[in-house]
Amino acid sequence: MKLSNVIEDFINDMLKQAEAGEIELRRKELADRFSCVPSQINYVISTRFSPEKGYLVESRRGGGGYIRISRVAYDSSGAKLMHVINSVGNSIGAGSAEAIVKNCYDYGLISEREAKIIMSVISEKALPLKQPEQDQVRARILKNALVSVA
Repeated sequence: MKLSNVIEDFINDMLKQAEAGEIELRRKELADRFSCVPSQINYVISTRFSPEKGYLVESRRGGGGYIRISRVAYDSSGAKLMHVINSVGNSIGAGSAEAIVKNCYDYGLISEREAKIIMSVISEKALPLKQPEQDQVRARILKNALVSVA
């Protein structure tokens, strides 16, 4: 198993055990625990605990620095989808869009069928445009698709 996956699993286990749904970590302590450089911890956090994956990350560097990770909590699935829609912005890359769709499916906000349809219409093949137009059109399609299933 890759070190990045081990670190992600460790952080996810901590989040599951946290009563408030929020944890505070020290980058150096995690790096020491996993015998890696602190930048490896930064990589895992930035790629696996991003807003499009349902997390808020607050970071403070320096001697007393910390990383606070919390899951985004919502009252209803409609509110969750609206948060996702509002977080898309005017442009989005294929990888980020796919992560959002997967996250929506994983949280039960959309069905498997809806996820497959959305993935097919936001794919690189479906959008034979040059950048930055491709990412702009993808963002519009993603937002409209999520609004229609909300």
